[in-house]
Amino acid sequence: MASFTASSLSFSPVSCSFKQNQASSLRKASLSFSGKGFPSHRLPALRFRVACAAKPDTVNKVVEIVKKQLALPEDREVNGESKFATLGADSLDTVEIVMGLEEEFGIAVEEESAQSITTVQEAADLIEKLLEKKC
Repeated sequence: MASFTASSLSFSPVSCSFKQNQASSLRKASLSFSGKGFPSHRLPALRFRVACAAKPDTVNKVVEIVKKQLALPEDREVNGESKFATLGADSLDTVEIVMGLEEEFGIAVEEESAQSITTVQEAADLIEKLLEKKC
């Protein structure tokens, strides 16, 4: 295990909340160091970024909407990693999914953002980002 000392450390404000024992669901992290405090090592700049995954309730609602829009059977396994295309969605289905999400969550998804959504998790993350902007 490596040990490092930084002479200065700064963090950007992050609006993320999670309950105890949910930290293991975090998928990304980055931390930036200026390079100072590492005199004996020539390390590239390290980055630490915290990206919080959408709340489980949001993911579950997205799963239900996707299942309904694609007329999937109740026993069909759909989770955050499920890709719309793998579930049988074409571009029209994806538009209908996005419309269902907009109606359910009271949001408006820009066309560019809608076209970039390929998984349930991406949809849930975008929803929470848009809901945060509304507040």
